[in-house]
Amino acid sequence: MTTLVENPTVTTSPVTTGLHNRADLAQTVRNSLTMAYRGLLKIRHNPEQLVDVLVQPILFTLMFAYLFGGAIAGNVASYLPALIPGILVQTVITTSMVTGTQLREDMDKGVFDRFRSLPIARIAPLAGALLADTIRYAIATTLTFAMGYLLGLRPAGGLGRVVVAGLLVMACAWAISWIFALLGVVARTAASVQGFGMIVLFPLTFLSNAYVPVDTLPAALKWFANVNPLSHLITAVRELINQSTISGEFWLTLLGAAVIVAIFAPLTVRAYMRRA
Repeated sequence: MTTLVENPTVTTSPVTTGLHNRADLAQTVRNSLTMAYRGLLKIRHNPEQLVDVLVQPILFTLMFAYLFGGAIAGNVASYLPALIPGILVQTVITTSMVTGTQLREDMDKGVFDRFRSLPIARIAPLAGALLADTIRYAIATTLTFAMGYLLGLRPAGGLGRVVVAGLLVMACAWAISWIFALLGVVARTAASVQGFGMIVLFPLTFLSNAYVPVDTLPAALKWFANVNPLSHLITAVRELINQSTISGEFWLTLLGAAVIVAIFAPLTVRAYMRRA
């Protein structure tokens, strides 16, 4: 006896490949905070990542104070009110370069490819990295002021103005970190991001009013130092901690930081989303 069995009809449905991580604002904030916490854990497990923000404020403050203090101001104590704002700006602004190098390293290692497969907001890894780096800025700021205090600096503006000055520098560093984040996304290697940062930031720092009076410079360098945006930031910090004054330099610096974020944040997000 032969039994005939009809082949069942096999229906197929299209397979969806890839995850479209669409998230609302609340989830994006939560995911970004989680990624920022991941950045802090990286620092905890690899404390050598903090070598620059731990060593540079101490080394540069001691070196410049005792090398130039007598020549420029007559003694170290008289030089500190002008020196510490310059050291602070150089240290914190230079630290912002780390955002781009670490972002490039994570992308090279495939870390962001793994994040892309998770049901999280696509922008969270980038936002978290930028947020976590504010801890580095806070450490560098605190150490710089602490070294200045140990050497004899007594800010006339008081603790409140010191805090405002530190927040101003951190805000500017965070704004500049968007530039390096863009470089980290589009550059081929982390070394190229770091190399570009050193080429740009060191001349900007030293060709400013950070360490020497601008009036002593040749005409061309004097003009550059006067238009240098870091000179405006340093002047704003000096006025805050030494004179307890919030002048036009303060607001001009904040405006410049806002312009940088307005230009480079959309460019960075667009470039990152194309690769994320």
